[in-house]
Amino acid sequence: MRILSIIVLLASSVTVMNDSSAQTKQPEVSAKLNHIAFYVTNLDKSESFYHSLLNLEKIEEPFKDGEHVWFTLGAAGHLHLIAGVYNKMEHNKNEHLCFSVRSIAEFIKKLDLQNIEYSNWPGTAKEPTIRVDGVKQIYFQDPDGHWLEVNDSK
Repeated sequence: MRILSIIVLLASSVTVMNDSSAQTKQPEVSAKLNHIAFYVTNLDKSESFYHSLLNLEKIEEPFKDGEHVWFTLGAAGHLHLIAGVYNKMEHNKNEHLCFSVRSIAEFIKKLDLQNIEYSNWPGTAKEPTIRVDGVKQIYFQDPDGHWLEVNDSK
């Protein structure tokens, strides 16, 4: 009888320990974006575009082969430009990168100075879209036709 009591006591201890370890288990952390990679036809032209227009900061890349340029996107990760596309491809506007700026009006001045065409979502040239929450947004393409959105999200 005494052995049976010890077995029951041990079994209940193991159950309590398993329950308590299950309660302290940390929830699985969601994946974080590391980088976005675009193949480009002219690495120098694309590097200049992203740096001069969006003020993206170039960061060191490990390959050092002249075929990669990396920019930081802050906490969001990196943008990797990779030389290697020999023919431009058509890209769908639904697949785009979006950047926020303080002022759409000031950003539009930069686009106009660089003769970069932009439009609203439906495609009306030189017109921003004004979302229902008041955010203004415009769309344009990089030298390889990748779509970009810029908005004044607050």
